Amino acid sequence: MTETERDRREVEEQVRRQGRLPPNQAVTVKFPVLHYGPIPVFNPETWNFRVWGEVIENRDWSWEEFNQFPRTSLKMDIHCVTGWSMFDTIWEGVSVADLINEGFIQIKPTAQYVLQHAEHGYATNLPLETVLANNFILATHFNGQILTPEHGFPLRGVIGSIIGQPDLKQSYFWKGAKWLRGLEFLKEDKLGFWENAGYHNRGDVWKEERYG
Repeated sequence: MTETERDRREVEEQVRRQGRLPPNQAVTVKFPVLHYGPIPVFNPETWNFRVWGEVIENRDWSWEEFNQFPRTSLKMDIHCVTGWSMFDTIWEGVSVADLINEGFIQIKPTAQYVLQHAEHGYATNLPLETVLANNFILATHFNGQILTPEHGFPLRGVIGSIIGQPDLKQSYFWKGAKWLRGLEFLKEDKLGFWENAGYHNRGDVWKEERYG
């Protein structure tokens, strides 16, 4: 057994004892790269981030403007539907709840769901209450470093598990979109790419809702 494998097994046993390892998940010490389609080219001069739908006013921000938003940091465990989990990961970026609380986004009372829109037409859906919870972030950094292109640079949605907050909805990692370009606020739920392909609409990690 290699030292890396021994370390991985020690971490796995520890988080299992702590009740942090969801059913049929295994610890990884490396961050796997999984996505559909090619990695998009980022141009800060043309990149923008949009919000539309059930909002008072559609908004559009440049990359420079987006980086002026208030920032936050989260320590979370993340769980991929393919069976790997990473623990105590640090994500930095922008909270959607902060954008709403500070008036950058004004949602209508009819808004109940959010569809994340990303490059190449990719999308994934979440209930509004989940997007506004403490364990969802529009991330630009991972573990103190700018996101790499293969992990979603310049912006990705991230959802995970926070120690001591078991009441938060804890979904599989695909429920945060890489290469994110906008949020569509909806009255009714709308399936995204993998949800239309047969993945579970909620994706609860503790109920092992992998597929519909």
